[in-house]
Amino acid sequence: MQLRTKRISRSPGGDAFIFTLLFMGAAFMALPMFFVISNAFKPLNELFLFPPKLFVRNPTLNNFKDLFVLISSSWIPFSRYVFNTLFITTAGTLGHVILASMAAYALAKHKFPGSKLIFTTVVLSLMFAPEVTAIPNYLTMSALGWIDTYAAVIVPAWAASLGLFLMKQFMDQMVPDTLLEAAKIDGAHEFTIFWKIVMPIVRPAWLTLIILSFQGLWQSTGGNFIYSEELKTLPYALNQIAQGGIARAGVAAAVALLMMIVPVTVFVINQASVVETMGTSGMKE
Repeated sequence: MQLRTKRISRSPGGDAFIFTLLFMGAAFMALPMFFVISNAFKPLNELFLFPPKLFVRNPTLNNFKDLFVLISSSWIPFSRYVFNTLFITTAGTLGHVILASMAAYALAKHKFPGSKLIFTTVVLSLMFAPEVTAIPNYLTMSALGWIDTYAAVIVPAWAASLGLFLMKQFMDQMVPDTLLEAAKIDGAHEFTIFWKIVMPIVRPAWLTLIILSFQGLWQSTGGNFIYSEELKTLPYALNQIAQGGIARAGVAAAVALLMMIVPVTVFVINQASVVETMGTSGMKE
């Protein structure tokens, strides 16, 4: 018996309607980003217009020039703030991806006493906002002697529960147990299986995790744990510069654009992997 499949097709008018609808939705979601870009090039008199104008009338680079002057007058070299942010973001992101992936592999592909309890605890931890855990985290960092060090920001990032949850769920769906059993029969060691078989399969998941972790750490000021000026991050330095009242409104607009560029660039580069992760398409049993 031969089954006939019905091919669904849309008319040119239907395609045009869907394209128009998607374009309108995309344009609406892009408005905040466009508004930030436009504000960065507005002179002060345009920034305070009411109602605010979406498009800049007289573009200027004075906002960025003023920001450069203020940066140059800082008693801590600006390169130090950049280094602190890059170091914290890189170390925190890499550590989080590696530890979350290894823990997820153990929970997803190895059955041991307490594994379900551990995963349930991880899921429940997603319910707590960062403000709820701020005081316990501070007490823990203080007891460890990590206050006013990089570790106070980096180590908690390693233990973020979202990465473990994401990787565990992805490994459950994407990595067949039969594939791992075949690798063990061929003599592959546990770490070899994890690094050369599992990690390539779940590549979209850990690329997505890199984006999420990078964005969070890039915006971190470390204000609750870091007090020495030479350890402060770039967002802290730029926010301090921008908080100078009405006279620095243009500088604040330039700061908002500069802080947005890097996370958006990282997301654009890896956006295909994010879509693939959400679709969870790949190898299945």
